[in-house]
Amino acid sequence: MTTHDISLETLDALQGYDALCLFVGEDERPLQGTAGYVDWRMCGGLSHVLKEGFFTGAEADSLLVPTLGRFPIPRIFVIGVGASKRVNPESLGRVLARAAEVLGKVKAESVALEIPGEGVVDEGTRAGAFKTQFLPAFKNRRVAVLGGKPLQRLLAD
Repeated sequence: MTTHDISLETLDALQGYDALCLFVGEDERPLQGTAGYVDWRMCGGLSHVLKEGFFTGAEADSLLVPTLGRFPIPRIFVIGVGASKRVNPESLGRVLARAAEVLGKVKAESVALEIPGEGVVDEGTRAGAFKTQFLPAFKNRRVAVLGGKPLQRLLAD
C-alpha cells in the first residue's frame, strides 16, 4: 500500500492501476476531493450522471465509468455513501466493505482510492475502517490511498 496527496498531478502519475474508486454522497454537490478532480478532468461527466439521477450517491449505489484515456487508470468505480454529512463509523465500514465487494467482483488487481468520511469521522476511525473493511480483500495487490498527511501517517503504522 502507498499513500499520496490528493491532486490532479497525483492522479496523472498513478501508472499501472486498473481501477480508481471514488466515494460520493447524495448530499455532496459540487463534488469534492478526488471525485471533484475527476469530474473536472472528465468535463463534468460525473456531475451530469448525478444531475440526470442515474446515480444518486445513495449507500447502495455503484457506478462504473470508463476514463476514455483522460487518466492512466482505465476504470472508475463510484460508490455511494448516503448522506456524507451523516457518515459514522458503522456506515463507513459498510461502504468500504461494499467497495471491496464491487472491486472484487470485477477482479480489480490494483486500486487507488480516497477513504470517505473526511471531516465527519476522525482520521483514526477512517484508517481503522479501511484496514479492517477494505484492505483484507486486496491482500497482495496494489492499493494507493489518496489523502492528507495525518491520514497518511496513520496508514503508515
